[in-house]
Formats: sequence, C-alpha cells, structure tokens
Amino acid sequence: MNQERRQTIVREIEYWRRGKLLPDQYCDFLLNLYADPEVQGADRAESPTHAVGKAIAAVQKATGKQWLLTFGTFTLISFVVLYFSRFHPVLQIGIVLSSVLAFLWIGTRMRPRNESLGLTLISMGMLLLLGGGLHLLQLHELTAWGWRTGVLALCAVFWVVYGIMARVHILHQCGWLTGLLVYGWLLSRFAESPQWFEVQLFWLPLAILFAWSSWFFHRWSKPVAAVLFLTSAMAWFMPELYTIVIVKDTTWLQLQLLIKIAVGGGLLFGLRKQWMVWVA
Repeated sequence: MNQERRQTIVREIEYWRRGKLLPDQYCDFLLNLYADPEVQGADRAESPTHAVGKAIAAVQKATGKQWLLTFGTFTLISFVVLYFSRFHPVLQIGIVLSSVLAFLWIGTRMRPRNESLGLTLISMGMLLLLGGGLHLLQLHELTAWGWRTGVLALCAVFWVVYGIMARVHILHQCGWLTGLLVYGWLLSRFAESPQWFEVQLFWLPLAILFAWSSWFFHRWSKPVAAVLFLTSAMAWFMPELYTIVIVKDTTWLQLQLLIKIAVGGGLLFGLRKQWMVWVA
C-alpha cells in the first residue's frame, strides 16, 4: 500500500512538472522525498556524475532509430553546406529561411525549460538570418550598397518585431541599434560634407522622437519603453559618432560632446520623476 501511494504521489509531481504548476526545483525536492529509496539509490549508483560519463551513457542507451536519425541529419547538413552554392537561388533562400525558422521554433520551445539555451538558439537564428542574407548577396555578386542596406533594414525590423512579441529585450534593442546604423549609412550616401549643425539636425529630432515614444508606450509595456528610452540616449550622442566615423572632422568635437553630456545630464536630472516612471 505504501508503495502504491508513493507511486501515485510521484506521478502527480511529474504532472505538476509537465504542467508548469510548480517550479522545477520544487518538483525535484518533492521527488527526492517521495521516490523509492532503493530505486533512487540504484539510480545514483548506476548514473555517472561527470559530463563524459553521461554522454557515454546516453550513447549506450540510444536506439537504432536515434542513431539513424542523428547520422542522417548530420549527412543532410553536410550535403547542404558543401553544395549550397550550386543550388537554385530560390532554394538557397528557402534553406536559409527554413533554418532560421527552425532555430526560432526550437529556441522558443526550449526557453521555458532552459532560458539560456533557448535564447542562445534564438540568437543563432537571428545571426543566421543576417549572415545568410549577406552571404547570398556576395554569392550572387549583388555588391551594391542598396542591397546590403535593404538586408540590414529587414533584419532590424524583424528583430524589433520579434523582440517585442517574444519579450527578448536585448534583441529588441539590437534591432533599433541596427536601424540607427542603417539611417547613418543612408545619410552618408545622400548628405555629402554636412556642417556640424546639420549633423545635429539629422539626429536630435530622432532622439526626441524615441523619447516621446518611450513616454507613449510606457502605459502598455515598461520593457518596451525602457528600450526606446535607451535608444533615445544612443541617438542623442550619434551626431558625435557620425562626425568621427563619416565626416572625419573633429573641430570643436570635444566641446560639442561636453555640451551634450551637460545638457543630457541636466534633462535626466530635471525630468527624473517622469522618465523613471516610464522605464521602472
């Protein structure tokens, strides 16, 4: 009777774990309390504790179907990598997009169980989207700046949208940062030799727009408002970075930077009761 009761409790705890009714550490603690001592001791004696031993044990327990699936997947990936450049362009685009979607799907499924592993897979999918797009452009000799700008802009938009929907705030921030870089690249192509005040006018309205967006969205999502506020701070100092990298004119640059720091610090201090509500 005690054995049947113990098995019933263990099954109930496993149900709680699968249904996310209790955190995993609580379920592990309860399982350690109610698991059969003899079976639990035998499992501890048989299961290796180091990583190599666990890997060997997993290989030993693998079935023929798992071996076939593993080697078949490895062979398929090797074939695609080796002959990728010989495929039709439509097939190449399909392979890149399907691989990105696979990483995102697996990462999203793994994220509730393992946050770091899920985010790693999602990040790999996003990097594959960017790297695969640029590689396709190079492979088909589409070297014009407009193509690369388009790929970066599409990646930025996708990162922002996916980052908001999946609540991956660092990805959301990377999307806006990439968008600022694309904007700076476009300015460098169409605004030749701008004056210092023109550079400020290129970026400061954008910083104000992001700050206003942070205030506007804070009532619905504080993390989104925080990302927009940080993007506004980046855009505030973008004129000086643009001047160093693109214009290459450092005249009065130190003075401009000091004034921007002083004005920005004064605004943060004077409006601290407002913007802290947006981001906190």
